[in-house]
Amino acid sequence: MENSYVLQLKNRKFSEFYLCYCGYAKCESLHSFGPAVRPNYLIHLILDGHGRFQTGDATYELAAGQGFLIEPEVQTFYQADKNDPWTYLWVGFGGSRAGEYLRDIGLGNGSGTFRCGETGKLKNMLINILKKNTYTVENDFYRESFLYSFFAVLSGSIDGEKISREETENIYVREALEYIQNNYHYGIRVSDISDYVGISRGYLHTLFTKNLNQSPQEYLVNYRITRAEELLTVTDLSIEGVAQSCGYSDPLVFSKLFKKKTGKTPSLYRKSDWEETRDSLRRRQHRLDTL
Repeated sequence: MENSYVLQLKNRKFSEFYLCYCGYAKCESLHSFGPAVRPNYLIHLILDGHGRFQTGDATYELAAGQGFLIEPEVQTFYQADKNDPWTYLWVGFGGSRAGEYLRDIGLGNGSGTFRCGETGKLKNMLINILKKNTYTVENDFYRESFLYSFFAVLSGSIDGEKISREETENIYVREALEYIQNNYHYGIRVSDISDYVGISRGYLHTLFTKNLNQSPQEYLVNYRITRAEELLTVTDLSIEGVAQSCGYSDPLVFSKLFKKKTGKTPSLYRKSDWEETRDSLRRRQHRLDTL
């Protein structure tokens, strides 16, 4: 369990660099999250206490004044210390230039943990933006300016600690993942990915199977299907609209592939999710009625 304050955003006016969510939490002993992957970037800054962060084969024991970066689609796990659980803030963000901005300040592409000398200032900035919790045009711009200001302060106060990996290969994989995540809704193919990264399809295949245990084609399909599941759950888009939003011009091809991956047609998946949500709300209402 944790005592937290969270701002979750769905409506986005910006595409290059935008805030997804942010928050502040005082964790209880051994509170943990994961193993899990995220669809966006996520920075944690530790304000007090201790904990550990795991990514790949590496484990880091971290304390106040340090932070860690979670990159999209990378499995991680983190847990508060038993005797001195941490308090941290987090900022989740995305956009077509998010990876570029991270590299500009010395993070990303294998740099997963860092030291920060301005945690107090960043905490105050976060608390101020948490108060902008209503959806107005004014607050949209406040939140966007917060993200740039957050990076400005962070860039002048961090000291990166590199994760030990084969850096060149890691850069190729990260660039490929970033390209997929920013362009999956177009009809891109593996050849487009390898052309963007600047390596052959064969070498790209080797790097993906080595680092992700799946081929570039498998990753692209899985990413699109995951995004389709989200759209079927949180939007009223038609099946054809979901297909097109995920890079499939033919809804029949999309439906067959979706069923192959999930075991359900898109329509049945949406219906099942709605029924599960309805039943959950009924159970919650029943518990409230018995109080």
